[in-house]
Amino acid sequence: MSNAIVIIPTYKERENIRPIIESVFALPKEFHILIVDDNSPDGTAEIVEQLQQYYNTPEVTKLHLLKRPGKLGLGTAYITGFRFAIEHGYDYVLEMDADFSHDPKDLVNLYIKCADQGADLSIGSRYATGVNVVNWPIGRVLLSYFASSYVRIITSMPIHDTTAGFVCYRRKVLETIPLDHVKFVGYAFQIEMKFLAWKYGFELKEVPIIFTDRTKGESKMSAGIFKEAFFGVLQMTIQSWFKKYIATS
Repeated sequence: MSNAIVIIPTYKERENIRPIIESVFALPKEFHILIVDDNSPDGTAEIVEQLQQYYNTPEVTKLHLLKRPGKLGLGTAYITGFRFAIEHGYDYVLEMDADFSHDPKDLVNLYIKCADQGADLSIGSRYATGVNVVNWPIGRVLLSYFASSYVRIITSMPIHDTTAGFVCYRRKVLETIPLDHVKFVGYAFQIEMKFLAWKYGFELKEVPIIFTDRTKGESKMSAGIFKEAFFGVLQMTIQSWFKKYIATS
């Protein structure tokens, strides 16, 4: 059995879901996959169910699927996935998008950074070595870059890409963070998880990646997502001044 699972939340990813699953399973390192689908009306989950018949055997389930009743937010999708991964005994839990904005080949580097190089949370970073983003309009590049810079300044986290959604957690990080108390469900969820991991004393390390904007399907970004991140980060940081972050184990 693989000791690592990749969580991929989906909503209307019919065009991408089959090739992204095939690409992950083709990697030299064996990863299992968990798709968390929010009742996609385009049949995304049905494609995953077809692939389960091909990839799964009575002895080993490599491709998991959780179907939720509707769009409940990115953060809750990942938390659902985290709990699943912990319950099923995976030691390393990775996040990635379904749309190939994250290169599946980089999953191996994220895993190695945790499994062999001491990171508790490894981060696929667009900004560790400059700005490595392809196919985004300049306005969105600047917005994303300065959003990450803003978060770094406000929180003092020692990383460049604070908003990244391509990461690998050691199991103990997810067992330590009180997942029931994670507040954000959208864009800011990724910031909050890194912030909590850092506040609990875990080692965060960045892995340089090249981020490529999707070519198929539709983007889920909105102005409201950025608003949540902007104001939420300030509130989160101020509240942290009055908390103690003590691991229970």
